Amino acid sequence: MNILYKTTASATGGRSGQARSEDGVLDVTLTSPKELGGDGATGTNPEQLFAAGYSACFLGALKFVAGKEKVKIPADAKVTATVGIGPRDDGTGFGIEAALAVSIPGVDKETARSLVDKAHVVCPYSHATKGNIDVTLSVV
Repeated sequence: MNILYKTTASATGGRSGQARSEDGVLDVTLTSPKELGGDGATGTNPEQLFAAGYSACFLGALKFVAGKEKVKIPADAKVTATVGIGPRDDGTGFGIEAALAVSIPGVDKETARSLVDKAHVVCPYSHATKGNIDVTLSVV
């Protein structure tokens, strides 16, 4: 694989700490939600960061696929990622799941579904999660 871009980020304090990219553009306070035993203080968490990254990456893949097929993706197209976390059934740790809801206004459902399916193959997040977590796709 020919790597075109690399970045680095670090976290301190685990789920209650800080995360920062090497260039400082990303600099967030991490807090654990009450549902996971945290205090629910203002901040973000790994699941929110994953949802934001996956939704942005998937929309990029969707635009890439649509461009190859000469389909215009409107500026208000949106991918909403919902990420859940909980104990794995095998009792050895935690797992996550993701659901992507894709809205492409002005594009018929059949075309949209075809583009979403193809984007799921192209998207690096989808590739990384394939066979590892449940990912549900929907066109809304």
